[in-house]
Amino acid sequence: MRSIRFPEPPNGSSGVPEIFDGGIYGAIRRAIVIGNGFPGAENQCLGLVRALGLSGRHSLYRVMRPRGGINEWLHWLPVSVHKKLDLLIKQIFGDSSRKVEGKNGMPLLTKKTGLPHVLEADAKQIAKVARETFDMDGPLLVIASGRDTISVASSIKRFAPENVFVVQIQHPRSQLDRFDLVIAPRHDYYPLTPHGRQQIPWLLRPWITPCEPPGKNVVLTVGALHQADFAALRSAASTWLKELASLPKPLLVVNIGGPSSNCRYGVDLAKQLAAMLQNVIWSCGTVRISFSCRTPEKVSEILVKEFSAHPKVYIWDGEGLNPHLGHLAWADAFVITADSVSMLSEACSTGKPVYVIGADRCTWKFADFQKSLTERGAVRPFTGKEDISESWSYSPLNDAVEAANRVNLALAARGWRIHTSTI
Repeated sequence: MRSIRFPEPPNGSSGVPEIFDGGIYGAIRRAIVIGNGFPGAENQCLGLVRALGLSGRHSLYRVMRPRGGINEWLHWLPVSVHKKLDLLIKQIFGDSSRKVEGKNGMPLLTKKTGLPHVLEADAKQIAKVARETFDMDGPLLVIASGRDTISVASSIKRFAPENVFVVQIQHPRSQLDRFDLVIAPRHDYYPLTPHGRQQIPWLLRPWITPCEPPGKNVVLTVGALHQADFAALRSAASTWLKELASLPKPLLVVNIGGPSSNCRYGVDLAKQLAAMLQNVIWSCGTVRISFSCRTPEKVSEILVKEFSAHPKVYIWDGEGLNPHLGHLAWADAFVITADSVSMLSEACSTGKPVYVIGADRCTWKFADFQKSLTERGAVRPFTGKEDISESWSYSPLNDAVEAANRVNLALAARGWRIHTSTI
């Protein structure tokens, strides 16, 4: 297995005895993650939690947008309106879900989320807990990601400004002073560039464009934060040792996402990918293909039909343990569709060759993201002429570590720090 060049996550320790470093009032011992139910958003929060050394000392809350029926057509409405519609439907047709009490009296979501230990985000209740436990447990770190979480996270800061430190991941577009820190990818500011302004009608700019250049409380990353850090991949390498270590090398991992409004593709790209893989498979010892939950069936069917009987190719069918982290740990190279910022960010954090297919289909800030990875030397276009046994290197992305360092600096400026001692 090729070595994975990761720095160890920062531990947040200043080397100063706690009694001289803000004491209990300045030591952050716990975190709250506020998500929206989408892995792409929540994994960014959890990646930052890991990088800060707070794994196992965080609680997951969610702002849940009702799904299905009329809500799918009204997804642009505020989540509060969706909840009112959902409540009305339940009143008419009955509600079989139930709530149970969690710690601190917070209601646990049961049937609604399918996860028995996910807390429903309530800004007033979270702020109340932060105030009432401050003297005993110190400040509360709040990390949120996704459009639906913005109002909740900002309200927590408003209700308990002296007791919380609020980090908003993904750009809230306006009123950045509502948060202690905003973490956003550089391509979120693409609409402010001259080329970006040409692409966006002036009537739409206030809705999709950050209202100002990056301020002092804005941290810009190259890609998305994630949980695939050094420790996670080291563990995955051990977990998948028996299944992946003995495979013929080089191991090429192919990760396929799904089209979006800014990266459109379909059967045409699937056929192109299949032909290109056939052209390079001679240089591979093993090829392992994985689809995401966003992959259209018509795309996956083409690749399954093309390679299901090939002796060098394994296609994960979605059953059993997800091999994604194992693939990141053991792969020698990757081919990834251009639509997924998360999958590309994870692969580019390993320092291994990453080939991209479909970048020419991406527009707006997603094209800018592809450009930034290419300029760093982290990715190359997949042409079907590659010799996968030939390797190349670049400086791996370490966005979560760099973001964690900025969080620690911002906390220090406030007289606070992450408490990592187990004593």
